[in-house]
Amino acid sequence: MNQQLCCDLPLRHWVMNLTVRDDFQEALVKNLVIVALAIVINCINGIIVMTFCKNSVFHSDSRYILYMNLVVNDMIMIYISVIMYVLSYAYPFFKASMCCILVVVSSTTYMNTPIILAGMAIERYIAICKPLHHAQICTVRRTYVLIGLTWGVGLIPALVDVVIVLATRSAGFFSTVVFCYYLSLYNTRYHEEKARVVQAMYMLFVWLTLIYTYLRIFLTAKAATGDTASAKKAQNTILLHGVQLLLCMLSYITPLIDLALITFFPMHRSKITFLGFLITNIIPRLLSPLIYSIRDQKFAKHMSQYYSCCRDINSKRNRKRRKLTFSSKRVSSLN
Repeated sequence: MNQQLCCDLPLRHWVMNLTVRDDFQEALVKNLVIVALAIVINCINGIIVMTFCKNSVFHSDSRYILYMNLVVNDMIMIYISVIMYVLSYAYPFFKASMCCILVVVSSTTYMNTPIILAGMAIERYIAICKPLHHAQICTVRRTYVLIGLTWGVGLIPALVDVVIVLATRSAGFFSTVVFCYYLSLYNTRYHEEKARVVQAMYMLFVWLTLIYTYLRIFLTAKAATGDTASAKKAQNTILLHGVQLLLCMLSYITPLIDLALITFFPMHRSKITFLGFLITNIIPRLLSPLIYSIRDQKFAKHMSQYYSCCRDINSKRNRKRRKLTFSSKRVSSLN
């Protein structure tokens, strides 16, 4: 059962709502915190996507294309997760078919994150350790093929869950009303075995890829950089990558940690699962803008130009508005 819970962290918190309901004030605070953070993160990511789309200089760089894939994945994941989180309090019971769609999208984006990070790590490894071959290997076409494969690999486990349901349940199941969380839909031993295999394969591949590429990047950057400042910047970037991945991958063992903490603090089970959801599902999405846009001088430069253009447009509008106001007051005084 823990293996199944690991597969979909955004849904894990809501199991507690069946037996332990928060009081109105606590539920309101939790939902406001989640919704506010989601709005802030998606607004920042929206500006990043707009900056990418409006500047063609990024369209031929595989690094920024892969980053946009991560940003879009994060936006979809946060959007679906927050919708389901709020619904777990406001309208927790609805048809299994609608719940299945939400679970498939949530599971796909959730499984995508570590794979996307692994793909970005491979691209950085080629750029830093094999710079002469980077242009030939990391073409735009191959980058989009990699993005397609990433989404395909993330979608396959979610579709397998649906196939298992179709094979083990009657067609009328999708017309029934359920409490929308992972175990309401996928509670057979086949789902548990599938989850265990997929978890092991994903964790093994992603961690081996990241450990190997980041160690090579770290050693190459340390050996090739002459000044201490550049070496420190490279080390900090690698460290931030590791922190982001660690927070994302903690979601695989979060149910076990929650179970251990709830055993010692049973009265705070709802708070424990809420913090687990916040730390492993929301907070890592705050790191993406810091790592890939704000600290990137090229991207930050174009973002600042976009902001300056927005300020200029707003200032021009304000000046026109003031002129119109002044003219209307002058006309009224003459009359």
